[in-house]
Amino acid sequence: MRTEDHLGKERRKYIRLDTVFPVQFRLMPLDGESFISGWLLGFTSDVGHGGICLSVNALDPQLAKLIREQQVKISLEIEMPLLKSPAAARAKIAWVKDFPGNPTRYLLGLTYEDIDPGQKAMIMRYAWTRKLFIPALVTVILILGFGVAVNTYTSFRLVKSNRALIEQLVQVSQEAGLAKERAGQITKEREGLEGKIRSLQSRIQSAEEEKAALEKGLKTESEQKLGELNALVGKLSKDKVSLQGQLASLQRQESAISEELQRLDKTKGHLEKANFDKMYRWLTVHQNPHTGLVMSFEGDSDIKNWAFTYDQSLVIQVYNNFSDFHRARKILDFFAHSAERPGGLYLNAYYASNGGPAEYSLHCGPNIWLGIAILHYTKRSQDPTYLYLAEEIAQAIMVLQDAEGGVRGGPDTRWYATEHNLDAYAFFNMLYKMTGKQQYLTASNKVLQWLQQHTYGQQDIPIKRGKGDSTIATDTYAWSIAAIGPAKLEEIGMNPENILEFAEKNCAVEVAYTRLQGRTVNIKGFDFAPQINVSRGAVVSSEWTAQMVMAFKILGDYYETKGEKNKALAYKMKADGYLDELGKMIISSPSPSGQGEGCLPYATQDDVDTGHGWRTPKGNSTGSISGTAYTIFAYYNYNPLDLKN
Repeated sequence: MRTEDHLGKERRKYIRLDTVFPVQFRLMPLDGESFISGWLLGFTSDVGHGGICLSVNALDPQLAKLIREQQVKISLEIEMPLLKSPAAARAKIAWVKDFPGNPTRYLLGLTYEDIDPGQKAMIMRYAWTRKLFIPALVTVILILGFGVAVNTYTSFRLVKSNRALIEQLVQVSQEAGLAKERAGQITKEREGLEGKIRSLQSRIQSAEEEKAALEKGLKTESEQKLGELNALVGKLSKDKVSLQGQLASLQRQESAISEELQRLDKTKGHLEKANFDKMYRWLTVHQNPHTGLVMSFEGDSDIKNWAFTYDQSLVIQVYNNFSDFHRARKILDFFAHSAERPGGLYLNAYYASNGGPAEYSLHCGPNIWLGIAILHYTKRSQDPTYLYLAEEIAQAIMVLQDAEGGVRGGPDTRWYATEHNLDAYAFFNMLYKMTGKQQYLTASNKVLQWLQQHTYGQQDIPIKRGKGDSTIATDTYAWSIAAIGPAKLEEIGMNPENILEFAEKNCAVEVAYTRLQGRTVNIKGFDFAPQINVSRGAVVSSEWTAQMVMAFKILGDYYETKGEKNKALAYKMKADGYLDELGKMIISSPSPSGQGEGCLPYATQDDVDTGHGWRTPKGNSTGSISGTAYTIFAYYNYNPLDLKN
């Protein structure tokens, strides 16, 4: 009853299903509505717009004969997932296929005679969906896999490129440092030779004058002396020629190394710009999209999710200086609307992920720094939205100010820190400049009086760490220059040069720093406290070294305005030298999200005592917001304690 052509023609109308569904069917005569059989069970194999293909097992031979001879029609109830109830249909037999070796199994090709159009459309829609699902899924998987592979490869290349850029800067900084040392040695040797030549020239001139006097006298007894003078002049002249030859050689070396330094400085300049831009990028990729906060230390598992309020103030200012006001606002919005704020002041630290309190300590310093960040944002963006918040912080800080003008460490503390009072002095001054309100100028002047009475003026230690505390803290020396300024310091009887000279003499150190790749580099910078007072050996603080760089730059600018060019140049060269040293400390971000972007560790050693009541973070590859942000400030010559920037 069928031919191969007929079968091929019919089969092309069907859609192959990769999943079968049960179909109940009954046989009925060609011209009647009665049923010849009870319900039989088949399974969908293929479906088409005009019919369906059923796979039937264990079919009764007599019924199979009726089907083969197409003497019956079939009543169907088709179960499909998209249908709420089985689809009812009547169909005639188009073709029959049996299976060799299994005489009771058949494949029936059926053509619809009667079926609800909506149900038929649903069946076809499902059939096409099933047909296209696997290829579509495979395509999506391949596309996603390709995207992941491309992204992985791109990330790998980016990380590799970023790390290579950092290592190039470290290498060039090392070479430049060695070249500068050699240049300094050559300069000293040249100056020594020039001094010797001047001395020889003076002796030659004296001998020549004495010889001339003897020749004029024409005394016989002078002939022997004249011969001695001629011999002396000859020897001195010969020595002078030798020294002049050595001098010429040194001058050639000096010229060559000067050219080499120019080349290295040019290369270093390009590398520094690229690396510092990537350090800014590092500060952006770690901003939490929900809270806006940025974790303070990337790499220390104990505090990796902590966002210290002081650090957030620094990040705000970095964003602000790159005109990234949107990111700055996200942090400010957190403090304005979400942060827990007992007694009008903010806690020292919050969790970056959800904004909850991470540390319940409350000190005035971090709050003052947040106020400082708000003022810089307000001035730079011309957006006064958060100015009220800075004034609220100022009012809360003034409550902590005693009759002498000093600001206590916090509502629950009785100690006074020089650092906090320097912050307060700068903050009140900045608020006065921005608002013109006299109360802030008064508060600032009172803080300065307290500093004069309790911090400055001691001969052996120019700056105390706090009231009744003679401990040396490097940051108080740098911040005295940055917050009060050289001119004001001189006005109150303090010598700004002596301040920095004392800090450099007592707190500058040189350490061997082992980088992640195993390379050891020597780094000159500033410790948290004098090395003689601590037993853990010398440590370079990236943040406090950057603060000293800023102080040297401020002093250089000050003497330049006074016309003292030599002093100005000397301090600026000092600043550049220590900034070069910080370049050797730049590391690659250790996290996948960081993609190897540059950042700075908090110090050259992890988990050591700073000498001021806290330890450096754990992990030799832990990135620090404060170290990174302050190094960016130093590079771009930005003083956060002065609103004129």
